[in-house]
Amino acid sequence: MSDDIKNQVRTFIIENFLFGDERYPLDDTLSLMENDLIDSTGVLELVSFLEERFGISLSDAEIVPDNLDSIERIAAFAARKKQAAG
Repeated sequence: MSDDIKNQVRTFIIENFLFGDERYPLDDTLSLMENDLIDSTGVLELVSFLEERFGISLSDAEIVPDNLDSIERIAAFAARKKQAAG
C-alpha cells in the first residue's frame, strides 16, 4: 500500500508544485521544504490532498516536517492514519 501512496503523492507534487516537469530528481527522501519545493501554502494544499484522497483527517499538531517533509514520510504517515481509521 505504501508504494501506491508514494506514487499518488509523487504525482500530486509533480503536477502541483513542479508544473508537470518530471525531470526534477524527486527522490523519496528528498526534503521538500529544504529544497524549496513546498512552502507553507503548499503544505496546506498537500494536507487538503491527503485528507481528500485518503479519507484521513490531520490535526494541527500533525502538520509538521516529521510527517510531511518527504515523499517517504508523507506516505508512511498517510498509511498509519489510514490504518488507524480502519
